[in-house]
Amino acid sequence: MTDSNNRPGADGGDGGDAFVSAFNAVGADYIFCSSGSEWAPVWESLARRHRDGEPAPEYLDLTHETVAVGMATGYGLVERRPQGVLLHAAPGLLQGSMAVHGALLAGVPMVVTSSESTTYGDGPGQDPGGQWYRNLSIVGGPHQVAQPFTKWSNEAASIHTLPTMITRAAELAWRAPAGPAYLNVPLEILLEEWDGREAKPIVPPGSMHSSPEEVDPVAQMIREAKNPVVVTETAGREAGGFEALVAFAEAWDIPVVEPDSAVCGNFPRTHPLHAGSDIGPWMDEADLILLVNCRAPFYPPSRRPSKAKIVVIDQVPQRPHIVYQVLFADVYLEGNVANTLRQLAKRAKDLDESSVAARRAAQEERHAAEQSAIAAAEAKAAQSEGVDPVLVAATLRKLLAGSGVVVDETITHSRVVKRHLQTTDPDSYFYVQGGLGQGIAVALGVKLAARERPVVLTIGDGAFTYNPVIPSYDAAKAYDLPVLIVVFNNRVYKSMNLNHRRFYPEGAAAETGEWLGTDLHRLPRLAAFAEPFGMHTETVDATDALAPALERALKAVSEGTTAVVDVLVTR
Repeated sequence: MTDSNNRPGADGGDGGDAFVSAFNAVGADYIFCSSGSEWAPVWESLARRHRDGEPAPEYLDLTHETVAVGMATGYGLVERRPQGVLLHAAPGLLQGSMAVHGALLAGVPMVVTSSESTTYGDGPGQDPGGQWYRNLSIVGGPHQVAQPFTKWSNEAASIHTLPTMITRAAELAWRAPAGPAYLNVPLEILLEEWDGREAKPIVPPGSMHSSPEEVDPVAQMIREAKNPVVVTETAGREAGGFEALVAFAEAWDIPVVEPDSAVCGNFPRTHPLHAGSDIGPWMDEADLILLVNCRAPFYPPSRRPSKAKIVVIDQVPQRPHIVYQVLFADVYLEGNVANTLRQLAKRAKDLDESSVAARRAAQEERHAAEQSAIAAAEAKAAQSEGVDPVLVAATLRKLLAGSGVVVDETITHSRVVKRHLQTTDPDSYFYVQGGLGQGIAVALGVKLAARERPVVLTIGDGAFTYNPVIPSYDAAKAYDLPVLIVVFNNRVYKSMNLNHRRFYPEGAAAETGEWLGTDLHRLPRLAAFAEPFGMHTETVDATDALAPALERALKAVSEGTTAVVDVLVTR
């Protein structure tokens, strides 16, 4: 602890100053806030610091909890460092809980805070207000509510421990497996006098590595394998993981599968060693499967490969927040994933050239077949009477030309988007995790971290309606975060309808045509919601209109205006 120049008590040093000082120590670039009545001490501290030219994280005033958390998630996906999120009491925490859970699944570090009252107006000092007594408080405190969907949840019960509790939360959030930590900061603590003691600035986590004694036997397993394969879900989420996986696969000439459970770009989809998204053929053919950052590679979980040995390469292979997880591991290599892959790449020596040549030839055949199938699907889509979803993804690929970042919140079209975007670079594709309704906010957070790159959100019409659209558009405009939103609009909750048909193929709904819970035809024109914000809007229902509309939209984004293109797709 070090002394600070901040003055306690009536001169301005209170819990709000302790709070802001701690987030300076955390190294937070931003505080994402959905306003609540407890944050007046923090706002006063920020105003004082702005007046006096003192350092503080940049404050974003946001009008919905999902927007605040979602933007922190998007920013963290790119920057990989903890930021601050301020919500309001237990109700604000509950409103934002779906997005906090999404951050947990996405492995994004952040410190989420909200408040409560401890005196309800019966204690000395300033009156917290009757709303805490009547409406806002929850039995056990909000930290009890946050526990199931955060990595760590606690209460700052004293002004003397508040700064270090915040930095401790950030350090815990940053370490593997990264995720949100929650801290309940009672309003009375924020209003207390602060003695000026600050928390020590935090530093990045140290790196844990697998030892050579652990890596050498795995290298020998790869050397002896005739038909090995890499399966990865989130190698690209780790700093340097994308590049390390490419180097590893090339050194050993091993194909890489990104299964449907992959949630970010991990390997160039145009690379000859990219083996598509279907793990199925490898379940019987592979004699060695290397699971690189995979939390749930097999479905159903009991679906075990028939003969393959399984090596799990992951810093924390057993995810504590997953209720049920099956990996069938024979060997674990635990430690920094990029480092492990680099160690293994260096050991790619004394290979059986005949085995390597055989699997290279087989993979070249698979890759050529996949690229031909993609081209055929796109040619067919171009001849469709209406706008086929394949054409939307393919057109975006051509217009972005490898320069953009795509945030995806589609459901029934997610495979189409991944397959036809053909992303080739790190941090170019992210799939929104957890419940629907976060996509616009996550895209805005990505844009905040990557202002020089075009950011595109692909989203279904059903997912679009779950989003807090007006607060998201307000944030885009207020903070100059232009993004392109492309809606795959099939006028139906297709996923729900598919499940109804799957479970009851000959049921009453199939007989009568009464499909409940799915119809979205009654919604107004989705692009119109952006018009009051002065944003660029397009509605497309014809194939030949698609590319010009997307070109105009991307031009508008490059000029600083968010664009919404509502594409009426055929399926």
